[in-house]
Amino acid sequence: MQITLLCVGKLKEDFLRLAQREYLKRLQSYARLEVVETREEALPPSGEKGAVEAVLKKEGEHLLQRIPDNGYVIALDREGVMLSSEEFAGFLQNLRLQGQSKLYFVIGGSAGLAGTVLARASMRLSFSRFTFPHQLMRIILLEQLYRAFKIIRGEKYHR
Repeated sequence: MQITLLCVGKLKEDFLRLAQREYLKRLQSYARLEVVETREEALPPSGEKGAVEAVLKKEGEHLLQRIPDNGYVIALDREGVMLSSEEFAGFLQNLRLQGQSKLYFVIGGSAGLAGTVLARASMRLSFSRFTFPHQLMRIILLEQLYRAFKIIRGEKYHR
């Protein structure tokens, strides 16, 4: 299985980069995993709706350019479906059994994801009703992917 994390923006903190490196190392034996970072547009200080929409549109275009037609897109969205770790593992296993070999998890920037990206998504996934910083969300997703593969293989993982 080829999994790509499409992320708006770069990780700015050393501790987040270290966590990402650790989970990418752990995931090597379970799937081919790649992190692709796209440019994060500057949000206007005023937060005007039209200006925010323009930022989302630009970021969305950059993300969509990196998704092939046959890619299965999972958009991280606070309004999406919530799954337990076991359900998430089952979901990934079902995708694999259905022949979905190219998964694209999309994490938006500070303003979220453009409607065009959400419309392209095969699934909208939520990890919580809380809002998390998009950089931290990347680490949470990597941890849940690692946990899911451990569950799928019936391997022990701390609770």
